[in-house]
Formats: sequence, C-alpha cells, structure tokens
Amino acid sequence: MTTEKKGSFRYISAVFLITFMAASAFAQISPGPLTTAHANLEGLSNCTKCHVLGKQVENFKCLACHTEIQDLINQNRGYHANPQVRSQNCASCHSEHHGRQFEIIHFDTKSFDHTLTGYPLKGKHATLQCRACHQTKFISSSEFEKRNGTYLGLSTSCSSCHEGPHQGTLGEDCASCHNENSFKPATKFKHDKTEFTLTGAHKKVECAKCHVSEVRNGKPFTQFAGVKFENCVPCHRDLHNGKFGEICEKCHTTVSFTLIEAKTFNHNLTDYPLIGMHADVSCRNCHGDNLNSRPKHALCTDCHKDAHHGDFTVNNVVENCADCHTVYGFKLTTFTIAMHDKGKFRLTGSHLAVPCESCHLSSNSWHFKNLGTQCIDCHKNVHGTELTEEFLPNDNCTSCHTTATWDKVAFDHNKTSFKLLGKHADVSCRSCHYRKNSAGVEVSVFRSLNPHCETCHRDIHFGQFAVQTKGGKFSECQNCHTFNNWSPTNFDHQKTKFPLTGAHAKLACIECHKEVTVNENTFIQYKLKDFRCAACHSS
Repeated sequence: MTTEKKGSFRYISAVFLITFMAASAFAQISPGPLTTAHANLEGLSNCTKCHVLGKQVENFKCLACHTEIQDLINQNRGYHANPQVRSQNCASCHSEHHGRQFEIIHFDTKSFDHTLTGYPLKGKHATLQCRACHQTKFISSSEFEKRNGTYLGLSTSCSSCHEGPHQGTLGEDCASCHNENSFKPATKFKHDKTEFTLTGAHKKVECAKCHVSEVRNGKPFTQFAGVKFENCVPCHRDLHNGKFGEICEKCHTTVSFTLIEAKTFNHNLTDYPLIGMHADVSCRNCHGDNLNSRPKHALCTDCHKDAHHGDFTVNNVVENCADCHTVYGFKLTTFTIAMHDKGKFRLTGSHLAVPCESCHLSSNSWHFKNLGTQCIDCHKNVHGTELTEEFLPNDNCTSCHTTATWDKVAFDHNKTSFKLLGKHADVSCRSCHYRKNSAGVEVSVFRSLNPHCETCHRDIHFGQFAVQTKGGKFSECQNCHTFNNWSPTNFDHQKTKFPLTGAHAKLACIECHKEVTVNENTFIQYKLKDFRCAACHSS
C-alpha cells in the first residue's frame, strides 16, 4: 500500500470512528425518538429546551413553550388550572421519547372526570358523547382551531355550541332562564324579576299573546325584549277612543277589565255624580256592555221600574220620585206625616206609629190609591153581628173607638136598654162583654148578651127567687138589691106573705131563715113554705 493510500485510509477510519463514537454517545443520552409534535426538538443541542441539566423535565419548561396552557392556568380556567391537576408533573400524563407515532395526548373518555375542567356535565350534557361538543366548529380560539382532535378551545357559553333563538336580544346568560335538562320550558324564568310584573288576569295569559312570533334575519324569532308596556294601549284596544286618556289603571285593574276600580274613577267629573247607593252599583247595570254609552238619567224611571204601578202618574207623567225617596235607599222615605195629612186620610193617634207597609203593602206590592178611609177598609169587624146598625152605623167604628187605642172606648151605655148604674159604672167593658165560645175562644158579645144578673153574677139563692121570663127562668134581684152594694136595700118584709109584727120585728133574719143544704148546695133559705107558729116555735 502506497503512502498516499495509507493516509486516505487513516482519514476515512478516523471519520468513521468519530461518527460511530458520537452516535454511541447520543444513544446513551436520549432514551428514544420524540413524538412527531416534538420532532423539531431532536438533537443534543435541544435537550435543555425541555430538560434542566441533571434533572427531570420541569413544568415551567413545558409551559414556556405551551403558552396556551399557561394562559388558561393564569385565568384559572380549564382542566389544567384545577389544583388537583396543576400539582402534577406534565410528564406524568404526557410522556416522551417513545417514538414518532406515540400518542402523547391520551386519556380514557369513559373514565374522565369532566368536573375537573370546571364545567360539570349535568342534565342532557351528561348523556352526550365527547365529540358532540369537542368539534372544531365550536372552538372559539383561532389558535386551537388549527389543532386536529384537540379538546381545548371550547367556551362554557351556551351560544358557543347552541344557536340562540333570541338572536342576542336577551344577552348570553341562558342559565338565568333555562336549565340543562331541557330548553323548554324556561323553568328558571320569573316574570316578577322583569320590569313588568304579572298580576291579575295577566297571570293566565299565554306567553304568545304578548310575545309574538315572526321571522327575523330569515329565522323564526319570538320577541321577548323590547315589548312596549308603558301603558295598556300597545296590547289592548282603547274602548273609550282616548276620551279618558291612556292611564287605564285610573279606572281598571288587571283582575278584569269589567271590574272598575270605583276608588280611582271619579264619576263626579261626569254630569251625573254618584251619590248614596248609586256609588255601589256596578257600571254595567247602567252602561251595559258599552261603558262608553250615555244612558238617560233625568228621571229615576229612566233606570228604575215604577214600583208604584202608576199610582203617582199624572197625565201620563210619573211624579218626581225624589219627593218621597232619596238615593240612600228606596225604603228610606222622606214622605212626612205633614205631607200625609194633606191627603184624604190624616194620621192621628196610634196611626202615627204604624209603619207604611202595614197599610200600603199587600202581596209584596205597594198601593197608595183607592185604599179607602174607613176603619173597615183596613180593620176586621171583630164584633160581627153583635152590634146593630144603631150602634155601628155604616161600620163606622168611631162611634165607640178612637185612633188613640182600641181599648179606650167612648160609648154611652145609657143609650142601651141596660144603663150602667152604681158599681156597674166602674166595671170594664171586658168583664161583661167578653165570653168564651164553644171552642174556648174568647169573643166579644153585645147583642146576644142576656141582661139578667145571673149572666154575670152567681145566684147565691139557688133559684129561690127565680121567675119565668121570655129569655128563661131568672131571678129578679132588683126587688131586694141595688147596683151600689149587695145589701138587700130594696127588700121590704112587710110586702111578703109574712109581715113582721110584734116581737118578730125585733128578731134577726137568721133566727127564722136557717142555712140548709139541698143537692149538695148550702145556702140560706129565705123562701119559707110553712108560716104556722109551730113551724118555728115548739110547745
């Protein structure tokens, strides 16, 4: 071998040796090839970009390169910001030097705890596959959007995945109204938290009645924000055509349009102020279905039926009801006694205290004309046929009675065949003229009353002095007694069949007239049958 050839061989051998020794040394430092994502970091000069000399891979080295993760940690957002995750080494999950095809990002989607991301999966979200949400089209960051299969870059905002039907008119906080179980109904929505609280009948109105649906921007849209509600007119038709302004709540409430708030509506501003009971009458009683109507109101009969059925109609015109009645009540009449006395029947005595309905109300109907002015027109003749025409002419009770009281009788008994003498003058009429009939009912008797003493008084002589008369067998008490007392003032023994002479004239009556008992009746025997001396004197 020439010297030139030997020199070339030595040079080639030296280069080969150096190359072989360098390859052997690198193989001793690097445990294996990096993944495709980190392939640009191969080589001894790049080791310190990930490794600290003499130490393992430090997190700050990873985050210095992976700034997007560092930004999330700084914002305390996402999986890597969770204290449980950020306390671990990056290499514990993302191991390297396993070859170009090694899957450096790998986790079990079935066992992954999504709560660690700061966004727990609830409701319908918990039933979805990962890739239903983790799609490129939902990634909001342009940096993450370039990465194939990444789980990063999603926002927790509903609108990042769901197309909002409200087209941004209600803001981005969907959770303030909706939940994760179902978009409809909006269970969290409370109308009371809006500027228009639902009260009264508004609570029963369907949403669509106020929140109309339309097509906006080529898509179905229901308007919830921006609905006018400064007054009722935007939703309700003004039945009054603006005559009372646009502040409807002055008269109406949300309970019902027909329920007029009497406390707020001032009817006195009209030409018919509501006074008395009119203030409590329902508006529809006068106005009907058209509250804008102007009913007649000049006369009471324009609204009210004539309760007197024409009794106060003169020349086909009803007299003014206000002459007797007020708006504070139909029964509360202003018709005075002085006004009554101007009529055909003056009120006197007890008639002054009699309520009007006692005379003027019959069969639930009031009557004022053709009632009659005689007692018999209102009062029953309690005497029947007991009083003859002589004492009750034309059924005129005033021949005996007055209007002061029924019991006070002004009757001259001396005009009858039985004059009241002595004690009789002090006896009440009832003592003689009231008797119980066969039914046990007390009735008054006059004509049929027998004038004999036994009719009222008990015969203590038990018929000793009875004589036959037209009306029967009665005693003639007046032969011995007067009406002043019971003593036999009129009795004259000398007019009897046994005149008293001699010693007889000095005897007491009881010496001759003894007490006897006949038929269980004990009495003094005045009428003696035997006048012989032996009848009284023994031998």
